[in-house]
Amino acid sequence: MERTSPPAPVTATAPPPLVSLDGVRKSFPLPDGAPLVAVNDVSLTLTAGTAVALTGPSGSGKSTLLHLVGAIEKADSGSIDVAGQRVTDLSGRALAAYRRSVGFVFQRFHLLPTLTALDNVMAPLIPFHTEFDKAARARELLAMVGLADRASALPSRLSGGQQQRVAIARALVNRPALLLADEPTGNLDSHTGTAIVDLLLGLRDEPGTTTLVIATHDAGIAARCDRAVQMRDGRLTSLD
Repeated sequence: MERTSPPAPVTATAPPPLVSLDGVRKSFPLPDGAPLVAVNDVSLTLTAGTAVALTGPSGSGKSTLLHLVGAIEKADSGSIDVAGQRVTDLSGRALAAYRRSVGFVFQRFHLLPTLTALDNVMAPLIPFHTEFDKAARARELLAMVGLADRASALPSRLSGGQQQRVAIARALVNRPALLLADEPTGNLDSHTGTAIVDLLLGLRDEPGTTTLVIATHDAGIAARCDRAVQMRDGRLTSLD
């Protein structure tokens, strides 16, 4: 009787990383001529569909790292790949298209003062054709962040926490697969902040599976994420 080899064991494979950084470095010139190294030889891989907390003291390089991944700043050296695309090589229209595909929640809101909350949320969509109703999408997001009744208000008529919630709604308007949030609850009371974190973490269950990178000082937020990465003086000091 012919003997057959047993079948090879099936090995589970992890999904490919959505974000991969290799030896990324970014510095800024100072008046005295000595550069400030904000991100120093950072290598990091993030799996698709996870929530990652980027922690560390002020000035550790968290915001700069988010800006590099979002292509707001350009790395001095190293490479950044997102969904198989070498972001650090992009330019022109390809770079602009990539920036539109990423949701970014800024620390300082960056709302347009002459536009209503509704129009601020729609602003990233205005120049482009969409297959959905832009105003309806913006109203849906304002409702999600608890501002359905403030759609017609200008930023000057909103509190700091309300402006932050408008900025979060704007970041979600394109249904981004990658969302970068820089201290998204820094201007919110604890109750609203918890609701916003619930909303952000819940995005991983939505179609398109959003990957989150959240820069935060809040240990409670970091504990709720799938993974925490700590920075100090521009370097990664610990990886969970």
